[in-house]
Amino acid sequence: MNIAYSPCPNDTFVFHAWAHGLIEGAPALDVTYADIDKTNQWSAKGEGPEVMKISFAALPWVLDEYALIPCGGALGRGCGPLVLTKEGVDEPSFLSGKTVAVPSEKSTAYLLFRLWAAQQVPGDVGEIIVMPFHEIMPAVRDGKIDAGLVIHEARFTYGEYGLHMMTDLGNWWEEDTGLPIPLGAIIAKRSLDVSSITKWIRESVDYAWENPEASQDYVMKHAQEMSVDVAKSHIDLYVNGFTRDLGEDGFKAIESLLGRAAEEGFVPKFDLELLRK
Repeated sequence: MNIAYSPCPNDTFVFHAWAHGLIEGAPALDVTYADIDKTNQWSAKGEGPEVMKISFAALPWVLDEYALIPCGGALGRGCGPLVLTKEGVDEPSFLSGKTVAVPSEKSTAYLLFRLWAAQQVPGDVGEIIVMPFHEIMPAVRDGKIDAGLVIHEARFTYGEYGLHMMTDLGNWWEEDTGLPIPLGAIIAKRSLDVSSITKWIRESVDYAWENPEASQDYVMKHAQEMSVDVAKSHIDLYVNGFTRDLGEDGFKAIESLLGRAAEEGFVPKFDLELLRK
């Protein structure tokens, strides 16, 4: 079975067991390691592997062809994207007319940013530039852009670049809605045996938790030069109960995010019931 997920520690931790043939009855995986912007684009075009990790924000474009798998993704509390600047400014009005780098136009991070900016930034944010997430902090530091929207382990390392956090969009979302933050989703072609894929991913998550040291070499091999401690912090933050099962709170969070975004015209309107089918 063909699958694409990122080289980030949460994904390699979750899929280690299945990728290494440790899940009984599961087919062998042919893994493509891809940035979330690439998988968002592939899924929107109906291209790429049969199973992929994409942004929850990209779901409205793909749900006719792909089913949302209710496990394996990234959703939680205290794990949202950050808006960073070089200057120590806290006022959102700073972003009026400014250049902001984002990791993907269809990323959940960018969707949260748009919802937040619509509330908080007077006038319009200036130019939006899509940039691989590992390039954003150096670009802010070097003055190539005015602000950056960052995800993943950047929340642990932005201080090393001398950057300032203007806002934590996860905190804003949780305070505004009381719900967890939907970040990354696992999807599979509807023509596949979705229930079996769900079972195998859930067993891979269980194996990872029961054998936390087993995946360390695999995780660090793909961890883009981050330290073991940062990789562990990354896993602890993004792999949680919602990774094993979205549950009712998880689905409510996704429905709230995408329902609000559709009302604002940020994503196409779609049948929310497809999220559970």
